[in-house]
Amino acid sequence: MPYAKTTTAKQPYIKRGTPRFIQVTLALFSAGLATFALLYCVQPILPVLSDDFGISPATSSLSLSVATGMMALGLLATGPLSDAVGRKSVMVVSLLLASAFTLFSAFASTWESILIARALIGLSLSGVAAVAMTYLSEEIHPSVVAFSMGLYISGNSIGGMSGRLLSGVMTDFFSWRVAVGAIGLVALSAAIMFWRILPASKHFRATSLRPHVLAINIRLHFRDAGLPLLFVIGFLLMGAFVTLFNYIGYRLLAAPWSLSQATVGLLSVVYLTGSYSSPKAGALTAIYGRGKVMLFSLLLMLSGLLLTLLNLLPFIFVGMMLFSGGFFAAHAVASGWIGLRARRARGQASSLYLFCYYLGSSTAGTLGGIFWHSFAWPGVVAFIATLLIAAVGVAWRLQKLTVVTGLTPQ
Repeated sequence: MPYAKTTTAKQPYIKRGTPRFIQVTLALFSAGLATFALLYCVQPILPVLSDDFGISPATSSLSLSVATGMMALGLLATGPLSDAVGRKSVMVVSLLLASAFTLFSAFASTWESILIARALIGLSLSGVAAVAMTYLSEEIHPSVVAFSMGLYISGNSIGGMSGRLLSGVMTDFFSWRVAVGAIGLVALSAAIMFWRILPASKHFRATSLRPHVLAINIRLHFRDAGLPLLFVIGFLLMGAFVTLFNYIGYRLLAAPWSLSQATVGLLSVVYLTGSYSSPKAGALTAIYGRGKVMLFSLLLMLSGLLLTLLNLLPFIFVGMMLFSGGFFAAHAVASGWIGLRARRARGQASSLYLFCYYLGSSTAGTLGGIFWHSFAWPGVVAFIATLLIAAVGVAWRLQKLTVVTGLTPQ
């Protein structure tokens, strides 16, 4: 096996079922939960922010878009930084700072100060997203990297659900400020636990932060036949996902359903599908290959999206479940694939993927507001469907590349 040469008796990879595997799983699960709770807690309260500050839906969506946009920019620095100074220290500092800025945002009195706080939150969280993926690729035994990545992504899905659920429900009973403050405190506790239990890196090898070395590594990533395609898939995936959940709340709060803010927040339970689909997708790649699992996941998203066009609430809910499950499965596959295709500077490769991923969130998430304003929900669905069809085309190309070049289904 290709990885046997790098495994030594002194520095073994972490294998499934061992105490260290459990420690890593719990630590990164809590980090993923905190990261996505902090990032997306504003999403279900966008209509509330619109009313509170007298702003449009597209302007309200900036509270999420500036966070994901700054996260994307930060990834260009934090990935290479972690290649130089280490994985754990970057992640710990990032989580602590993001929690502190979230607590600050709960007391911010103006829309501008909220946007500044959200930008700093996104910038801070950039130190967790790419580095966590790289840590798993380096420390976990290669035979179970896909499964472990799936468990990490499931923490992301539960974090996204928890942040949305808490903010949506607590806003209805208290206020959005109380809700955001509570989420900041929960994230701070998760950050401290992460700090205490995550094992130190054993396979990390520091690389230079010199600009010409970074430039060489970037060229190598883009010369790879598959990595640029995965970057594009990340952009399209996250753009589609954020757009749907940014504006589905506006639809459900309006006639004919006129649901309460708490009920809309409760619909975030659809994220639980990701806690099943992401590790399941990781396991299925060993049987069917990553390309086929990716294509199936994207088609699942598209079918769920089309169900939301029906004016029946149960069908909309089922559609949201299928869409969410397909998204987390596709993201888990792409995330694991990045670490295996990158031949060097894996932190930088993961950063480039997530840069495109969150750039898609910022760009499409805001553009979706224009489609909502002009064409209501059918316009939003058409916009998302376009992104997904493009993603299917890119995934198909990636699958053909794998077959033609004789690569294993990594």
